[in-house]
Amino acid sequence: MRKRTDYIVVHCSATPASMDVDAKLIDRWHRQKGWLKIGYHFVIKRDGTVESGRKLDEAGAHVYGHNQHSIGICMVGGMTEDMRYPEDNFTAAQWASLKALLVEMKGLYPNADVLGHRDLDPNKACPSFDMISKWNEWFPEKGESHVDVADGDNDQSDKRDLRSTPDA
Repeated sequence: MRKRTDYIVVHCSATPASMDVDAKLIDRWHRQKGWLKIGYHFVIKRDGTVESGRKLDEAGAHVYGHNQHSIGICMVGGMTEDMRYPEDNFTAAQWASLKALLVEMKGLYPNADVLGHRDLDPNKACPSFDMISKWNEWFPEKGESHVDVADGDNDQSDKRDLRSTPDA
């Protein structure tokens, strides 16, 4: 059970825009890795549908070293069709859903900082866009919603790919 929420972390599924991915498929991928279940709390499909993953009071498995105190939101997409490069290929419907979900999450966790996965692990490209800049574009009156995460709580030992990694 998560006791505090310091971060709301946005991810991508590291899939091409043409791939139809949902929470059920991501759950299967994560179970194949040996995890208990999907690591994210929410998945935003290409059509903007928001699907639930883990329960909000559960620790996630999406940012190594920060799962015990963060919410994970996964946007489907984020890679070129050939799967070689990160790409901001998200739909207008996904952006609208992300914005609405972030407003909802900030209402529940007003002190949580909104970040991209790459802001907690500079060796990642995920979510294939700059979440802090996007937040400031959407909510300039709120100012930057991030902190310096070089606080000793950031374990960056997994540098394999864009996909998320669980805490042990």
